[in-house]
Amino acid sequence: MSKEAVMLSQNLNPYVQSLLKDDYDLVTMPQGGPAALGDKAADIKAVVAFGGFSAAQMDELPNLEIVTCPGVGYDGIDTAHAAERGIVVTHTPNVLNDEVADTAVALMLNTVRRFYAAETWLREGRWENEGGFPLSPFSVKGRKVGLYGLGRIGLEIASRLEPFKVEIAYHTRSPKKGVDYAYHPTLASLAEAVDTLICIVPKTPETHKVVNAEILSALGPKGILINVGRGWSVDEDALIAALEAGTIGGAGLDVFYDEPHVPEKLLAFDNVSLLPHVASASVPTRQGMAQLVADNLKGWFAEKRPVTPVPETPVPLKG
Repeated sequence: MSKEAVMLSQNLNPYVQSLLKDDYDLVTMPQGGPAALGDKAADIKAVVAFGGFSAAQMDELPNLEIVTCPGVGYDGIDTAHAAERGIVVTHTPNVLNDEVADTAVALMLNTVRRFYAAETWLREGRWENEGGFPLSPFSVKGRKVGLYGLGRIGLEIASRLEPFKVEIAYHTRSPKKGVDYAYHPTLASLAEAVDTLICIVPKTPETHKVVNAEILSALGPKGILINVGRGWSVDEDALIAALEAGTIGGAGLDVFYDEPHVPEKLLAFDNVSLLPHVASASVPTRQGMAQLVADNLKGWFAEKRPVTPVPETPVPLKG
């Protein structure tokens, strides 16, 4: 029995290929895109795409049935066009919730207490030669933390924050049922009420650079911004200006507007903690994400039932 042909896009989680190689005819997407496959393009039934897959690319694969994304965010995949063509799109939610939530809390602690700078002080021999590391200007104790986004990951972040005895509030488009945290109908209202803002929202037209000068000013000079969602949601020029002016007290960022480019000015601040988009980057989590990709493909080809289809491309009910 011949194997289904599956095309792999660039920069994939390395565990994906290892899980799929025995069950599928794997084809690496050429630099010229699917069109460069020639006659082989007609054989492709599935695509594993990370970072995006356009309508034009889909149309270069006439028999494409499913696009599976080895990540929770799938904003780069044209789901509207996929739905028009009857192509199902899947992603890997929940697998990385804990890892990203852990990173968010760690990034907050590191930013507030400057642990990385303190370790660097020790490693450079400055503790022995110059004395103790300067006191951190802020503490987590008594902070008011606002979550911009309270989906699966946001709820995990909130649950981790509760033992820190901080006040927790949130902003989403509408209040969450069964949630006791203080709700704010606008991001501006949330920023006014808290001194620590954690962003965990997806890339949508509504979230573009919404963390702007007004929001940063509302956080105040003791305010801390943490972003583990999408760099798209933060106006980096406004953030740099706020840091230069002391409008806010610091920032911790795992994501950036134009990755992997990080603005040079951000690198110069000693009150900013920067990570290279590693929130879900552990071997166990990436293995779990790869397994869900494999499960989605297996479910689709076995009975047209992927495990985690995105809502924009619902799977037709059996009839």
